[in-house]
Amino acid sequence: MNQKNLLLGLLLVSSVPSYAQSRYAHDRVYTANQVSNTVSVIDPATNRLLGEIDLGKPYPNVLSPLYRGQALVHGLRYLAAKRLLAVVSIGSNALTFISTQTNQVLKTVYVGRSPHEPTFTPNGKQVWVSVRGEAYISVIDVASMTEVRQVPVADGPGMVSFSPDGKLAYVCSSFTPELDIVNTSTYQIIKKIPVVSPFSPNIFTSPQGEWVAFTHKDVGKVTVLNAKTQRIAKVINTGAITNHVTFTYLAKKLRMLVTVGGENKVRVFDPAQDFHQTDTINVGALPHGLWAAPDGNLLYVGLEYADQVQGIDLETRQPLPPVKIGQSPQALVYAENAVSNVGNQVNLRPLSDSTATQLIVLNATGQDSQAQGKLAVRPIGLTDLVEQIFSGLQPNSSYTLAFSRSIQAPYAIDYEINQFHTDEKGRYMGQSTGLVHSVQDQATSTYQHIILIDNRTNQLLLLDKP
Repeated sequence: MNQKNLLLGLLLVSSVPSYAQSRYAHDRVYTANQVSNTVSVIDPATNRLLGEIDLGKPYPNVLSPLYRGQALVHGLRYLAAKRLLAVVSIGSNALTFISTQTNQVLKTVYVGRSPHEPTFTPNGKQVWVSVRGEAYISVIDVASMTEVRQVPVADGPGMVSFSPDGKLAYVCSSFTPELDIVNTSTYQIIKKIPVVSPFSPNIFTSPQGEWVAFTHKDVGKVTVLNAKTQRIAKVINTGAITNHVTFTYLAKKLRMLVTVGGENKVRVFDPAQDFHQTDTINVGALPHGLWAAPDGNLLYVGLEYADQVQGIDLETRQPLPPVKIGQSPQALVYAENAVSNVGNQVNLRPLSDSTATQLIVLNATGQDSQAQGKLAVRPIGLTDLVEQIFSGLQPNSSYTLAFSRSIQAPYAIDYEINQFHTDEKGRYMGQSTGLVHSVQDQATSTYQHIILIDNRTNQLLLLDKP
């Protein structure tokens, strides 16, 4: 190891609490990366990336017939008893089993249209996969790694969470404003509970099973179910683009943690105080998946628009230095005792994405406007992938995102990036491709601003900088 790499290694180690360097040596943190189609492997003892597990080719290579590999790597869960990862790929309808000992793919099981998240049963014998593009749960036998049955549920199941004894499965939905409770012995729905919105992508049961919390990404809320009474106990306003929720014990006190993507925050709630918010922790761009170490001292968060993992020391509420990983991390899991050999990096490749994702914030031009937007621009081969999130716009309306050469108003549309229509609540989330980096980096470029124009009125709504 040369002097530069040695210094970097010492800096990384020193950025982690001293107790972590031995306590977490056999543990790993994994992220499912939707654009690079990889699984990133992070060592929490040193807070560094060990390497990537390749599951498929990155964009734009997947925009053609996909004969091998996976596309849109998204969902993730870990089975400690078998040191086994289950990884869902939305675009190729796949559940891939990976050994955490060898970082090797063991088998891929193909299920229905656009699966979303896998969840192992508490006894580890099955993994239930929410098939979001249809209306059922695919039940996979872990020993044989084959589908053994399908469980009909509300249209667009988002995710499954189990009671600690494994007798009940809670299924949230991404298309139906309903929570289904399933008897795992009969595979029958025993209760349907109306909820506040139809878009719930993530659900989690507290360690002792008293609470079940699930997010509403579309309206920025978290619903908490009292598992004993099977009634809604609380609906909490958490903020725009509420992504994932989890529970952990911190100093022997139960806490609920929520990622709020639109505000770049992790919010902390106390169930013992009627889910009163106790802390807010600022993190990087668009936090998505999160998971705490079993002792509750460390929390890891995937930053979707930063292509990073952010560790947080929960004892001090202080973030650790972010770790660069694959592109567009979605689900994240903390895997306790994932490896027996702490130096094992077999079948991992180095991170190939050396170009930083550019985050662009668009601000409203009117004082009273609620409109806002964020762009994540990623080089993908000869073009750029432009991921976009807009909110506070007019419902069911048309807009143009563009570069302008104008220094001041009125701003002309000189290079169109994307045209889109908002939904019934004035929001848009989507992607487009273009030469954004190339246009901005040209030495002779005269483009001054990125703008958003209302196509009905031709008025400027958002501007990248004043």
